[in-house]
Amino acid sequence: MSASNLFSRLLAEKPVLLADGATGTNLFSMGLQTGDAPELWNLDYPERVAAHYRSFIEAGSDIVLTNTFGGNQRRLMLHQAQDRVHELNTAAARILKEVIAESGRDVVVAGSMGPTGDILEPNGPLSIAAAADAFEEQARALAEGGVDVLWLETISSREEVQAAFMGAGRVGLPLVNTLSIDTNGRTMMGLTAADIINLQPELEPQPVACGTNCGVGASEVVAAVLNFFHATENSDKQPIVIAKANCGIPEYIDGEVVYNGTPALMARYAQLAVDAGARIIGGCCGTTPEHVHAMRQALDAHARGDKPTLATIQDELGEVSKGAQAQLQGDLSVAGGAASGNAGRRRSSRRHQ
Repeated sequence: MSASNLFSRLLAEKPVLLADGATGTNLFSMGLQTGDAPELWNLDYPERVAAHYRSFIEAGSDIVLTNTFGGNQRRLMLHQAQDRVHELNTAAARILKEVIAESGRDVVVAGSMGPTGDILEPNGPLSIAAAADAFEEQARALAEGGVDVLWLETISSREEVQAAFMGAGRVGLPLVNTLSIDTNGRTMMGLTAADIINLQPELEPQPVACGTNCGVGASEVVAAVLNFFHATENSDKQPIVIAKANCGIPEYIDGEVVYNGTPALMARYAQLAVDAGARIIGGCCGTTPEHVHAMRQALDAHARGDKPTLATIQDELGEVSKGAQAQLQGDLSVAGGAASGNAGRRRSSRRHQ
């Protein structure tokens, strides 16, 4: 079977696919320093990148993302590496494919593609065409490296999703996209869960799956999954939804960002995400192989149950923002970080931790 069919085949064969966890958390434990570009390690320390991939495969992940989140020319420009897009992305994919081959398992190679780091027109300086070209350049390099699916993640605006699909869609691989809901039930640029789901039919090519990643914790991601389906409950075609939550809430301890989610919390999050309707579940910032292993065991032992209530989510995972609660109740009048309030701000340069 060709590489481009593996993702679809596993989706057809399994009710739920387990993705990996955080890239930054793993690489920081191996010596990556704050402010460094993880993508440079694909050539400087390939054995460490391979160890990172291997740790999630051994933990039970069905999908592993390449170490290329900031691998587009706009982000690499911050490290004077904008002319290295091709070599860094192809190396990341090839290392992962080698590790998967050694494992003897069917594991999807997902080409991670993060945002450009710029605000797109009409609210910012970067044109849609220039952004699309940057996404295409990275997507072609990932395709050459052998990825199964292009995995667009941590995007906040409608314009950037559209530009990403315009560019990456030229490559011909399956695409998925996840946006970060981190501002009172909305993305930084003001999109609600309903906005995200309603955007998907407008994209060309059509995404295989969509959802949310990163954000402010597991409870908010499970609430977002419920809101995705709340927005599509009258639709004939239900989306394949991705949930990739941060490992609890970040805390600043002894000069370091530490996420307070335990393996037990992430295991329960995985089960509640399934009950909410997600088909692809993983972890984002702070999620280690230990957390993913606990999620694997929890999913294997779990039979899908009733959709969780807001009370259940908050009792077991933590508080849900007022904005997300209001969306569950159909009240969009509650403030949630309107796009106009963020239009002039450059997107955060933070990376997955």
